[in-house]
Amino acid sequence: MSTGIDASSSAAGRPTGGLAADPPRRWPAFLRAPGGAAGATMILIVVLLGVFAPLLAPYGPAEQIPNANLLPPSSAHWLGTDEVNRDIFSRLLFGIRVDLMVVFIAVPFGALIGTVIGLVSTMYAFADVIAQRVFDVILAFPVLILAIGVTAAAGPGVTTIIAVIVLAEIPVFGRLARTSLLTVRAMPYVESSQVIGAGNTWLLRKHLLPNSLEPLVVQFGVSMSIAVFIEGAMSFLGLGVRPPQPSLGSLTRDGIRNVWESPAFVVGPLIIVTLLVLGFLLVSQAISATRRV
Repeated sequence: MSTGIDASSSAAGRPTGGLAADPPRRWPAFLRAPGGAAGATMILIVVLLGVFAPLLAPYGPAEQIPNANLLPPSSAHWLGTDEVNRDIFSRLLFGIRVDLMVVFIAVPFGALIGTVIGLVSTMYAFADVIAQRVFDVILAFPVLILAIGVTAAAGPGVTTIIAVIVLAEIPVFGRLARTSLLTVRAMPYVESSQVIGAGNTWLLRKHLLPNSLEPLVVQFGVSMSIAVFIEGAMSFLGLGVRPPQPSLGSLTRDGIRNVWESPAFVVGPLIIVTLLVLGFLLVSQAISATRRV
């Protein structure tokens, strides 16, 4: 009798013999941390607005509408129009696409280069000396001064913004990766692995890189928010995206110039910038809090 019951239970897929059922799948840990879900939601909203901009925008980003000079917000123009009769809401949606492209290309590229340089500098003394001196030179220039120099050499544009962000992030991730790797390498379990004959490749794959990722992941989120500010500052000063192509920085500049005639002009880009920056910061803080638990 008992054997039949056990067999039927096993056939039905229910745990028997004291074995626990598989735990249910859950959301990533950082989404359960305070602020993590809110930050991810903010980023997702902005990303969806940018991805579906061609479907959501009622007008083209450079389309000039007859008799629509600096109109206030209405059902036809949610954020009004600018001084050359373009729909601000449509330009905002397409401006989000530009910023997302800049952020999601420049920051990973800068993080990858900086991390590789930091890794190499921990393995070879001469490479460490050269890398640290190059980092010193880059960090000696404030980001806006660096942006002016790069723009003077290459001219304004999206490529220039990406280059500036990459240059700004390389020393940040390079020194962070170097510090993290050296800290982990001094741990007793790494020394024990070296004593029993573990090679550098095995140590990197099993110990050094996995245990050095936490500060790099947190810094990645912070750098994403900083990249939004860099694009905004460069385009605001005329060093970034060329007109008539919109971006959050150029829209903010135009909105401030016309704030008395159309106060709603500047509201849209400022809200999007706030959502992006706050979202990236909340996600990075949630990841950091999750790692500490």
